[in-house]
Amino acid sequence: MITSVLPAPRRAERATADASATAWALAARNGDPYAAEHFVRALHGDVLRYVAYLSGDPQTADDLAQDTFVRAFDSLPRFEGRSSARTWLLSIARRAVADSFRRTAARPRPADTHDWQTAVEHAQPSGLPGFDDGIALLELLETLPDERREAFMLTQVVGLPYDEAAGFIGCPVGTVRSRVSRARATLERLVLDAEIEASVPVA
Repeated sequence: MITSVLPAPRRAERATADASATAWALAARNGDPYAAEHFVRALHGDVLRYVAYLSGDPQTADDLAQDTFVRAFDSLPRFEGRSSARTWLLSIARRAVADSFRRTAARPRPADTHDWQTAVEHAQPSGLPGFDDGIALLELLETLPDERREAFMLTQVVGLPYDEAAGFIGCPVGTVRSRVSRARATLERLVLDAEIEASVPVA
């Protein structure tokens, strides 16, 4: 199933990764360049995927990710680790994309399937298993309502725990779970329909 191609990491693994990234951020706040480098490496992929998803224009994803980290380092002295560094950084990424939209409001840029393919190529090496299915998943995500797509993306692709995703979006945890469940059901139905259609012999 395509919906299993990009699963969220196991909770224990994600918690360990988040704790590590947050520790790197706190160390970088104190001026440790080694920690700063590891902080960027730990979260760059998540930021790149998220800004590509939000902007719909992967051609600018690298610039938006760079802008996100510039803003993050400017704000790092005020980061106290009350939330995970990942959640904090994604909030900054969202503002960076919103500011980019405001700056380019006079030049709207439509997103299309080819843009999504480029985004995945940047976010995931093409040699990994499931690469083509990952592209298909992102194409299918485009068919979901915005709220369900964001909940699914944050929890199943970026890997935020449901409670952190709820705080990030600004809604109850139960709402996030419901949106993800409905998104998953829709994606599974779309995949099944595609498989049925592909199995029908061409006349």
